[in-house]
Amino acid sequence: MAPVARGLQDSFRVLEPFQRRSGDRLLTVAEHVEDMRELVTKRCAGHRPALVGSSWGAMLALAFAAEYPDAAGPLVLIGCGTFDLRARLQLRARVEARMDARTRGRLADLSQEASDPDERLRRFGELMLPVYSYDLACTDMETELVDARAHRETWEDMLLKQEEGVYPAAFRSIRSPVLMLHGTADPHPGRTIRDGLAPVLPQLEYVEWDHCGHYPWLEREAREEFFSVLRGWLQQRL
Repeated sequence: MAPVARGLQDSFRVLEPFQRRSGDRLLTVAEHVEDMRELVTKRCAGHRPALVGSSWGAMLALAFAAEYPDAAGPLVLIGCGTFDLRARLQLRARVEARMDARTRGRLADLSQEASDPDERLRRFGELMLPVYSYDLACTDMETELVDARAHRETWEDMLLKQEEGVYPAAFRSIRSPVLMLHGTADPHPGRTIRDGLAPVLPQLEYVEWDHCGHYPWLEREAREEFFSVLRGWLQQRL
C-alpha cells in the first residue's frame, strides 16, 4: 500500500500501519482490530480517520468499524476479500481458469525451491501477480516482509468468524460511508462480494473499472482514474 499512501500524501495526512507479526499466541482478527484501535487512539488525536484498505486490509477496516463505529471515519475497500463460500468458489474458479501451464509448473516446484514458508509465500505472491492483474505498469509490490504464519492464523480466524455468523452480520453497526473499488479483472468477484455486503451495508457505494485487476494503483489503464476517484471521494467526506 506504500504507493497508495504516496498518492494521497499531497492531500491528506497518511499513516500506513504495519500489522503485528506472529508470536507466542495465535493471531486473531480481534487482535488486529485492537492494534488498529490503539493506533487510532494514539495517533489520530480524537479524529475519526478514513480507513483505506486493500484485500485483507479492506476486511480489517470493516471489522474495526463494526467494533468501534464511533472511531471509524469513511471506509474505502479496494479489491475487498470474500465473506461467503459462494464468493470464494468464484474466486478459486477464476484463478484456476487464468493460470497457464508454466505458472502451474512453477507453483508445483515451490515447495522444493523454497523450504522457508515466508520465502515460499513471497514467491507465491510474485507468481500469482499476473493472474490477479490485467496490464501492469509496475510489478514492484514494495513488500517489506512476509510472515506466512501470521497470514495463515489470521485468515483461519476470519474464516471461523464467518462460519460462526459473526461476519458480515456485525457490519450492520457501521455508520461510516463506505466505498468499494474493484477491477473487473480481479479474480475476487467484486459484484458478488458487493451483493453479499449490501444487506448489512446499505450505504455501500460501488465503483469498478474494466482493464483493472486486484491492485488498481499498479494498473496501466486504471491507475490515474483510481487515484482521482479515491482522492475526490475522501475529500468530500473528511
